[in-house]
Amino acid sequence: MIALQHAKIDAHYVVRLPEADDFDFWRERARTLVQSDVPPERVAWVEPGGSGDLFAAAASPHGERQMPVPPPGASLVRANKRFVSLARNAILHSDADRFALLYRLLWRLQAAPRMMEDKADSDVRRIEELAKNVRRDSHKMHAFVRFRLVEPEGLESPEGPEGEEVGEHYVAWFEPEHHILRANAGFFMRRFANMKWSILTPQGCLHWDGKTMSEGPPAQRSDAPEGDPMEDLWRKYYASIFNPARLKVGAMLKEMPRKYWKNMPEAALIPELIAGAQAREATMVAAGALEFDQRPETLTAIDKALHACRKCPIGNLDNHAVMGEGPQDAALMIVGEQPGDQEDLAGRPFVGPAGQLLDSHLERAGIDRQRAYVTNTVKHFKYVMSGKRRLHKSPAAKEIDTCRWWVEAERAIVQPRLVLALGASAARGVLGKTVSITKARGAPIVLDDGSELWITAHPSYLLRLEGPACEEQTRLFDADLAAVKVRLAQLEQN
Repeated sequence: MIALQHAKIDAHYVVRLPEADDFDFWRERARTLVQSDVPPERVAWVEPGGSGDLFAAAASPHGERQMPVPPPGASLVRANKRFVSLARNAILHSDADRFALLYRLLWRLQAAPRMMEDKADSDVRRIEELAKNVRRDSHKMHAFVRFRLVEPEGLESPEGPEGEEVGEHYVAWFEPEHHILRANAGFFMRRFANMKWSILTPQGCLHWDGKTMSEGPPAQRSDAPEGDPMEDLWRKYYASIFNPARLKVGAMLKEMPRKYWKNMPEAALIPELIAGAQAREATMVAAGALEFDQRPETLTAIDKALHACRKCPIGNLDNHAVMGEGPQDAALMIVGEQPGDQEDLAGRPFVGPAGQLLDSHLERAGIDRQRAYVTNTVKHFKYVMSGKRRLHKSPAAKEIDTCRWWVEAERAIVQPRLVLALGASAARGVLGKTVSITKARGAPIVLDDGSELWITAHPSYLLRLEGPACEEQTRLFDADLAAVKVRLAQLEQN
């Protein structure tokens, strides 16, 4: 359904866009409406070809109004560079509500010019998400468009009917998720300037004859050629450069989803190449020689490899690696510093005094530990001996950074919506840099994969405090967990 169906029934202005990706048209109309003091709920945006045309006449009991004329002396419309940059990408998204979202943000910016800096604002987060999806779709188009040579039909010579040389023509088929075709025309024109080509999509077509660019109507997959003689050579080349030592199946599928494979001649080789690489990984894990550029693709493989890891001095102590535990699809990942004495003996994270304190506070906040994935940034217990006792010793920054590789592997598999870091070491293990808990707690930090990092104190810190200091830090700890509970519920609803 398009945006009009979500508009209020008394919307007075219906803006019909000539093209689904026409940013300049949207910007011009949006400026006029803002200067005319027309609030977002009084505007319905309709993109071409949408079923919303059926509802436009009923958008207002008074019918559609013509665009308003701003009063004399109307204030200039304010929009910072960040908004404009995001809007140019977001408007290419296929979400029919994007025009209303952009206008609502532009309207709000007039009263709150710094609003785009608020990472917790739902509208700001939404436009960032739309823009990110569009950029990803454009990246996929750049990477996975495959041109195939088309032989001229019905010609006995390389000359056309007017004696003009026909030359070679290449055709590619692509299925974009968003309205990115025209926005990427310049990229292909510059990259293949000396080649005559066509890109066919269900949304429309682009044609380049070496001099001018033209557009065509939507095409079907059957309109594109199936292959050409050069593809056998390309497949041989791809197989020869495939490096199984650097294969990361999860990352590969994220960057090259299977839906693009049907247009790529080398894709037929991928299953066999992956199978060979996975067999090699299994051999290396069994031998305890896993290289750090070969990240395991399952939690089970990580667990096995951890016990063979000797990449830092902690792994050479008399201890055992402690793997994380919890659902593989957990929305919440809780990351601590390192296993303690009892965790090392039990082989499970957070079972000692700090873990018991954590459990009680999680229960108080309404967070079910059984639904969370719980792990540590450092996987072995670092200690010093005091008589017969093993006393905890904090890991060094270099040791945290070395073990961070394992935490990233766990995150890549679990893909949590929210990561809760307990303490500065855990925060460094996720971010790769040291941060102040006092400054960072209470607000989300958006990570590269779109998940959120929340930082609080480690429960062992609370165990060391007494009196008013303990009461104050406990209050802050509970407030952090309560905020995580609220935010986690919001993320799981989206």
